[in-house]
Amino acid sequence: MSLAVPHHDGSEYHVSTLEPALGETVTVWLRVPNSDPADRVWVRTMPDGEPHYAAGVVDRTTESETWWRADIVVRNPVTNYRFLLDGGPSGYRFVNGTGVHARTVSDVVDFRLSTHPPPPAWLADTTFYEIFPDRFATSGAPREWPSWARAAEWDDPVDTDGRSAVYQLYGGDLAGIEGHLDHIQSLGVSGLYLTPFFPAPSSHRYDADTFEHVDPLLGGDDALARLVKACHNRGIRVIGDLTINHVGVRHDWFRAALDDPSSAEAGFFFFRHHPDDYESWFGFKSLPKLDLRNEELRRRLLEGPDSVTARWLRPPFDLDGWRVDVANMAGRLGGIDVNHQAAVAMRATMAEAEPDAFLVAEHGYDATRDLDGDGWHGVMKYLAFTRPAWCWLRGDADDLKFLGDPLPVPFLGGRATAESFTELLAVQPWRSSVSGFNLLDSHDVSRFRSIAGTAERYVAGAGLMFTFPGVPMVFAGDELGLTGLEGDGAREPMPWDGPWDGERAEILDAYRRLGALRRSSRALRHGGLRWVHAGDDVLVYLREARDERVLVQVSRADHAPVVLEAAALDGEVGQCVFGPADVSRGDRTVELPTGGPAVHVWEIGS
Repeated sequence: MSLAVPHHDGSEYHVSTLEPALGETVTVWLRVPNSDPADRVWVRTMPDGEPHYAAGVVDRTTESETWWRADIVVRNPVTNYRFLLDGGPSGYRFVNGTGVHARTVSDVVDFRLSTHPPPPAWLADTTFYEIFPDRFATSGAPREWPSWARAAEWDDPVDTDGRSAVYQLYGGDLAGIEGHLDHIQSLGVSGLYLTPFFPAPSSHRYDADTFEHVDPLLGGDDALARLVKACHNRGIRVIGDLTINHVGVRHDWFRAALDDPSSAEAGFFFFRHHPDDYESWFGFKSLPKLDLRNEELRRRLLEGPDSVTARWLRPPFDLDGWRVDVANMAGRLGGIDVNHQAAVAMRATMAEAEPDAFLVAEHGYDATRDLDGDGWHGVMKYLAFTRPAWCWLRGDADDLKFLGDPLPVPFLGGRATAESFTELLAVQPWRSSVSGFNLLDSHDVSRFRSIAGTAERYVAGAGLMFTFPGVPMVFAGDELGLTGLEGDGAREPMPWDGPWDGERAEILDAYRRLGALRRSSRALRHGGLRWVHAGDDVLVYLREARDERVLVQVSRADHAPVVLEAAALDGEVGQCVFGPADVSRGDRTVELPTGGPAVHVWEIGS
């Protein structure tokens, strides 16, 4: 982790276009430190599966490094490339997504150019805010509670017993959300992600009864249309949450399938023996699994203007996209795998209904094979962001586990954390990685405040989330430091009646300042990633766009001084735009602050 090594990433700072057409020539740049130069540089591609080397030329030289330039002809829909260097003290070496290697390497972590339609242009400039509707806010509208519900007062403790927690209803609704848009916007948020709003016999609503209308408990169809319109008037996008892997046992389609084994709907499910033996999500009989091979099911759910996917993107609802629940499992069962086909179909339908729509997948594990560029725009980065962040910033609790792991979350140093981030970024196309959600938690996992242990370390995690490549996603209540373990324990209602003083006020102020910082910095929204230093307790990296560069330091504790060669930064360390301390300058060095936990961001001048 050093500036004294060759560097390239897939961002705009090193690539002439991120939206190439098939057959287009794209220019890429490799930066080689003058302290370890190269005599010759090539870019290696694999057109039609056969290696091709194009010689690079020196584009320009600065005090600290030489920029080599090479051209790539984008011959295939996804074109992978890496650099080969020769000469200088280090001689033969490759540069790929994981760094510099003086040996033969695999194509798996090559850089990639995609000719598939890009993610919506608004996405990179967006910070998302996740809302679990039942627990966010209530308008106070009168309601008739369903027979299955256990009504709770807003300040009642959350039920954490998985067998009964799903029946606890607090009465949050869509009008309640609309009444708190000022607060949401104060965080720098310009995107809302709503967990399911379809009718269902649970607080989470992932067991939908139908996809035809909005749950009356949330205010019905009109309430969603009003909320989306109010958000759009403020420049806030809204995405919904759709299950394409399963439905609820009371769903229209499943009831029709049970009533008639010869019905079209019976083919939507995996019946081993009709009507009582069928495939379901993790064996929960209340969640029958959908067979996405079925043409009629795809027509109703995924494909065409009359599908569920398309209908909610059009007036009067005008959603801006979908988050897909358990997307990693959808269309997969034993020897069956139509996951990619389902993602491609959904993406195509959305592009017809609303060309600027965003498609993000819930994905808790390695999403590499699902992100070539023509399916999901990105994923919720539980593996590529959340897990490394937890491992570096976790507190002293010994029993915290991550998404079913058999062992508690380990406590790892900064170098291991940076290596995890680097590898997980490298195995996905840059465009897909930066189109996914950076999240510290969600309604499905423990609150990060319970993971981090201290408020200071918690804010350091927020600093990492807002300054790292990708789209930040704040789970409602994180801005107040709400706590809670596992999924149900993390679903505490928003404490609108306070108190919001002390630690909560400090955390809220930090979130607002970080949100404002990201909105003001093009480098944080569009820049690449270059590691500068990784120590046990401190991470330092550059975010570089064509018109702005910033230096970020995140520390989890006090640490030894990080001293950098001033020339290696290829620009003067300027104003500190976030954080309590400035740098110390020597004749040829820059020394960064040693206190922690802390977040610092500095502008880098030309």
